[in-house]
Amino acid sequence: MFQSYVTFLLSYISLVFLYSTEAESLIEKEHGTNPKISRYWIQRYDLFSKYDQGIEMDEEGWYSVTPEEIAIKQAERCRGKVVIDCFSGVGGNTIQFAKVCSSVIAIDIDPMKIALAMNNAKVYGVANRIDFVTGDFMQLAPSLKGDVLFLSPPWGGPTYSKVESYKLDMLLPRDGYSLFQTALSITPNIIMFLPKNIDLAQLEELACLSSPPLTLEIEENSIGGEIKAITAYFSSNVV
Repeated sequence: MFQSYVTFLLSYISLVFLYSTEAESLIEKEHGTNPKISRYWIQRYDLFSKYDQGIEMDEEGWYSVTPEEIAIKQAERCRGKVVIDCFSGVGGNTIQFAKVCSSVIAIDIDPMKIALAMNNAKVYGVANRIDFVTGDFMQLAPSLKGDVLFLSPPWGGPTYSKVESYKLDMLLPRDGYSLFQTALSITPNIIMFLPKNIDLAQLEELACLSSPPLTLEIEENSIGGEIKAITAYFSSNVV
């Protein structure tokens, strides 16, 4: 009888392993062969180190989420503060803010992205430290209060890299000038995550024309020695 039980148990384990392997292969095949996702699929652990533990993303999330290494550095600059993530997407930055900040408000106009961000925050064990809000940042702004405001609006898709000099008015859903002025009505401590080919002169203009003028620090964000993006830190004092 004992031998029969062992045989049954081994068969069960084999079936579970086979099912898990086939399911994983199916997921990998689906993402790996999707031409819109394949180049990002191989970078999945750069995006979320806990990807295999239940991370979920929509198509836009694959090319718009901040790589985890970069998100960690950005969050460290906000340690202990109340942060508003105005375009939270699938939660890459939100999760890292929640690890080190006193409070995080995550906003996205797309309820599906909020659902994905909530799921991903649970994977990292920080969901209870985040207030998720479905809504338009521009409309919600008058009611928001925080120490640091994080702006990572859509860049217009992967084609942004084909532009020689990326301009602030290319940002979505509103131009960068309008977004910045709205953010400034909440706090002078603003972080903007932008394409690596952003027009730096425009960022300097934002800082200089603010009243009073703001300090601006530009940080090149690299992964594996390759520059991926630019983070601009605006503040009355460097964040």
